[in-house]
Amino acid sequence: MMPEKWLAIVLLLLVGMFCNALGAFVGVNIGTDVSNLPSASVLVGILKAHQITHVRLYDADAHMLNALANTGIEVVVGVTNEEVLGIGQSPSTAATWINRNVAAYVPSTNITAIAVGSEVLTSIPHAAPVLVPAMNYLHKALVASNLNFQIKVSAPQSLDIIPRPFPPSTATFNSTWNSTIYQMLQFLKNTNSYFMLNAYPYYGYTNGDGIFPIDYALFRSLPSVKQIVDPNTLFHYESMLDAMVDAAYYSVQAFNFSVVPVVVTESGWPWLGGANEPDATVENAETFNSNLIRRVLNNSGPPSQPDIPINTYIYELLNEDKRSGPVSERNWGVFLTNGTAVYPLSWSTSLQATGNSSTVFCVAKEGADSDDLEKGLNWACGQSQVNCTAIQEGQPCYSPNTYQNHASYAYNDYYQKMRSGGGTCDFRGTATTTTADPILIQAPVEEPLLPQHSRLKASPAGVQPCKFPDLGF
Repeated sequence: MMPEKWLAIVLLLLVGMFCNALGAFVGVNIGTDVSNLPSASVLVGILKAHQITHVRLYDADAHMLNALANTGIEVVVGVTNEEVLGIGQSPSTAATWINRNVAAYVPSTNITAIAVGSEVLTSIPHAAPVLVPAMNYLHKALVASNLNFQIKVSAPQSLDIIPRPFPPSTATFNSTWNSTIYQMLQFLKNTNSYFMLNAYPYYGYTNGDGIFPIDYALFRSLPSVKQIVDPNTLFHYESMLDAMVDAAYYSVQAFNFSVVPVVVTESGWPWLGGANEPDATVENAETFNSNLIRRVLNNSGPPSQPDIPINTYIYELLNEDKRSGPVSERNWGVFLTNGTAVYPLSWSTSLQATGNSSTVFCVAKEGADSDDLEKGLNWACGQSQVNCTAIQEGQPCYSPNTYQNHASYAYNDYYQKMRSGGGTCDFRGTATTTTADPILIQAPVEEPLLPQHSRLKASPAGVQPCKFPDLGF
């Protein structure tokens, strides 16, 4: 290995150690079952605009890994369920996978973990016998590439492998998987890795037949007479997520292992559901994820392990509208594909409590009716203070030539200039605010080309790069 490569890896390890020392983090999952999936650069633009520092991919997409290069964002790459069988039966296949999907991208892309499969034990149980061999082969390939200290290997599992998670102190793994889980825990311990758990208080509440109050699932305070207490340890659980994580810790202890850290690789709340899913609402989703972030970033663990933070990846960045099942299954995303937040969310303690950064933009809502956007666009460009020059043909913000893009520019120009005097970002329901720069997150669209707008002002000489006006706070 060249000295420069060694130096880069050492520096990356030091950065990783320093970041870990900073304490708890909240990351996000990026699913790809999306009809109009934005490009990798657009997705990374959303992450950067909202200061999201950790991301989990369900595969090892080359476009994403290249786009994440030199961002410092910590990346969990995924071995798909379809790949588990092949890797678990062949060390050479595992080595090829590491060389192609990991070694080729580090240290520029800050890959810190490999997630082997997605809930293998409950989703593809026939692959259980090769799951731990797959993990071992991948780890040995990392050792061969001198990447085993930087990159950990684990396998995300559903909370469903713990049949009775409450009370946490008596929780145990499903005995059907005893052999596989024991081997997995031994591997995690030997490699100084962590247990990946997918834990959803939404399902714990909706499938709980009213046993637990919704406030408990949403991290809200409970009155003293309704406190949730483990009768064996007398630990008080202020949230369902804390109890779920502790159930995993106690299940591990039941195998007589000392502590293996638990990282929550999926948790979230859907913001839209069908007629029989009344708890899937924007208000509940915002409450859950906002409180989840605050809970994680207080840097403490659950009652049984108070010194181990509950690092968590929120499910998920975008709605996966191609997924089957109930309506809620397609509505977990915290952003729309144009980068607009479904609801305000502060991803770190450095952001304001409202979820806004220093700048707020006003953009056209994704999916807004084209006729309504045209009316809003013409109205905005007709105001004396608004300058729509930049969206004329030949000017920097003309492309893409769509109502969505042009209305966003006009709406934002109006909003930035008029909000101090009471101007709002509404435009008869076709507009919304976002903290993500529309230029960074501008996704490709397939709308009809538009005619020139009659109210656009004259073009200046010269074309400069497009920039949406912003005045900050």
